[in-house]
Amino acid sequence: MTLIKSISGIRGTIGGPAGDTLNPLDIVKFTSAYATFIRRCGQSSSQTIIVGRDARISGEMVRSVVCGTLIGMGYDVVDIGLATTPTTELAVTMSKAAGGIIITASHNPRQWNALKLLNHMGEFLTKDDGNQVLSIAEQEDFEYADVDHLGHYTSDESFGQRHVDAVMALPLVDADAVRKSHFKVCVDAINSVGGIVLPVLLDRLGVEYKVLNGEPTGDFAHNPEPLERNLAGIMEEMRSGAYDLGIVVDPDVDRLAFICEDGRMFGEEYTLVSVADYVLAHTPGNTVSNLSSTRALRDVTEKHGGKYAAAAVGEVNVTTKMKEVNAVIGGEGNGGVIYPESHYGRDALVGIALFLSSLAHRGGKVSELRATLPEYAIAKNRIDLTPSTDVDAILERVKEMFADQQVNDIDGVKIDFPDKWVHLRKSNTEPIIRVYSEAATMEAADELGKQLMQVVYDMQ
Repeated sequence: MTLIKSISGIRGTIGGPAGDTLNPLDIVKFTSAYATFIRRCGQSSSQTIIVGRDARISGEMVRSVVCGTLIGMGYDVVDIGLATTPTTELAVTMSKAAGGIIITASHNPRQWNALKLLNHMGEFLTKDDGNQVLSIAEQEDFEYADVDHLGHYTSDESFGQRHVDAVMALPLVDADAVRKSHFKVCVDAINSVGGIVLPVLLDRLGVEYKVLNGEPTGDFAHNPEPLERNLAGIMEEMRSGAYDLGIVVDPDVDRLAFICEDGRMFGEEYTLVSVADYVLAHTPGNTVSNLSSTRALRDVTEKHGGKYAAAAVGEVNVTTKMKEVNAVIGGEGNGGVIYPESHYGRDALVGIALFLSSLAHRGGKVSELRATLPEYAIAKNRIDLTPSTDVDAILERVKEMFADQQVNDIDGVKIDFPDKWVHLRKSNTEPIIRVYSEAATMEAADELGKQLMQVVYDMQ
């Protein structure tokens, strides 16, 4: 059993002893700490907090505890029900709320759940703000409302439709061109909220579609991380030749992966690259992705006359850098598209609508679009950690070993070689070291990653 406390919230497995898992006692403590922080920070005069959740089996239990605790802290709760992460983010700003809590463990397996914490702008808390929440929780420094000042509960499940309306209103979403293209797509909604909202979006775009794993039961049909090794079902369906595009999302619909018409992966790293290429062709400017993302975004950005900047891993780090350099688009190589014209958050609905618009304008097959983009191969490996592993000491030694190369240590250690790179960092969401490496071929990229993994194993 595992409980991970970080600046982005609290994440853990369901069941087991208090303090070691995600259980009602710890949910109350961290929700109370968050509400205390929101009141003290004074960023909003609103007394409303939005709560949304994905379809995980434990979601109803966690939602009940979160909502009851917020009411006990004196906050009015607007429960938006089964909703994507970007829908909940938009609901905060649409409601002019003080903040929001998203109940989702993103791509983690079914036994996990989490609380993701938002500020009044519908964005994830900064590192400093997150640390304040953790400190308040550690000290249990909170006070509950008396009977005359308890909050109120409201249910409002209209925000999924309002989210789709906002996507359709984006200037670069060309619904007419998409409708005229008569696209046929296959969607894997992984038994969560994608099965609710994606049909609404695709209907509005005039796309013919089939949904796999569309029932939002939370009993995921396969590992929910949208990686090739987990997507045999939809890849086989695509090989039938009946579809123009395959679309895959994770349980909270902030990550997006595409599959070509012949059943081959488009490459989750290339979700952002392809959408950015379309956006930059119409609105030239700067871009941002994290250190673990492909160099292809840099190449595409420079092709359109813009400048590329790298950020530490984590959505809040990417959005902070995007604001700093006035980026017109950014995101993460895990299939996360952040388009400020909509909002500063990863949003698969925005990514789908922009990609289909790009495909409609370009014409041809998805595989042909993919062939127009710079070609790199990125290998994604992991090192499982034990409680005794001193990650910081290991990364410091790696940095010393490669001091003669270009090294970036703003987030773990990234070693840039002239024709390849490798990035080692401790995950914020799992007890692992992520090892990402990129080169001209997958074999070369994987070999580089495995070499660094062996270096780490030798140190343990």
